[in-house]
This record gives sequence, structure tokens and C-alpha cells, in this order.
Amino acid sequence: MTMPEEEPAPAATASADVLRGLLLAVAGGDAEAFPQLYDSTSARVFGLVLRVLRDRAQSEEVTQEVYLEVFRRASSFDPSRGSALAWILTMAHRRAVDRVRASQSQSDRDVAYESRSSTEQPDPTSETALDGIEASHVRGALSQLSDRQSEAIRLAYLDGLTQSQVAERLSIPLGTAKTRIRDGLLALRRIMSTEHTREEER
Repeated sequence: MTMPEEEPAPAATASADVLRGLLLAVAGGDAEAFPQLYDSTSARVFGLVLRVLRDRAQSEEVTQEVYLEVFRRASSFDPSRGSALAWILTMAHRRAVDRVRASQSQSDRDVAYESRSSTEQPDPTSETALDGIEASHVRGALSQLSDRQSEAIRLAYLDGLTQSQVAERLSIPLGTAKTRIRDGLLALRRIMSTEHTREEER
């Protein structure tokens, strides 16, 4: 589907009766009704989403998500409870707000993690796992991690790359790199702790 331009004048939107008929047709499985419904409403939907997100790329993604949901949930539309356009715009607004909240939550997690990373004392268990034992033990523990976690840990702690450099090396977002390093380190800690306990029991 071609993404719409920003919201046109209200007159460009099809009548409420036409939209209701199209949405009910989509619910009934009419393959030709959905493109017509999209063409008749997408500019309004995109305009609403863009006002909430203020980012064109994200707005385009969310608009596509909205119409996927419209397609899947068309059968739940009840004409007695409101117009078809209102039903679609309510869905669009909810998804846009959800995207804002998700983006903010990720940003907050990144800030909190970065703050802990820069202020906390080095984790003694991590240091032991990576520096204070034989290299063969480290390699053995790393082999038990997922490929993605192992690769991130090797780059960050064995090759000495920063989190940003790890993200660049792996061609992944910084937040993803941080998550892989954090989760990999936690898993490595558990593995090393278990192996240490087994050795003491021998």
C-alpha cells in the first residue's frame, strides 16, 4: 500500500454510510472492499498518528499496523456504537499512544542501565568469570550462551569494545546491544557460579 500524504480537508473523506458499508464488507470477506476503505480513510489515520508521534517513519509503521488490525478485527465493528471512521481513528490513536509509551519505556530503561553501568562498582562475580579464572573455563562458559549473547560478551569484555562499538560491529541498535551484553553477562554469571559450586562439592 502507498502511504498517504498528510491529512487532507475533511471533504476528501468518504461519507459515513459509504465507510460503514465498506467496513462491513471487509468483515464479510469482500476482497475489493479493503483497498477502498484504506484509500478512503488512510490520510485521516496517518494525520492523526503523525500528530501523536511527530515522526513520519514511525507514523507510517503505525498506520500500517492499524490497517492490519482493521483487517483482522473488522468483524467486531458494531455500527450501532459509532461510525466506521470513529472506530478506525480510535484504534489508530490507541496504537500511536502505545508506540509513544513503548519508546519512552525503552528510553528510560537505556538511561537507567547506562547510569548503573557508569556509577556501580565493577561486579566481582563478572570480574571473576572473565578475568580471574582459566581461559578454558571462560571459553567453556561462553559456549553455553546463545550465539548472539556470546558474540556480544566477547566483543565487550574480551575485545574491550564499548557498547556503542559492539552495536556498530554487529549492525544492531544500541539498546539491543546493551540487552545482549546484560543478559549474556547474567547467564555467564549463573553458569560460572554453578560450575564453581560443583567443583567445591567434588
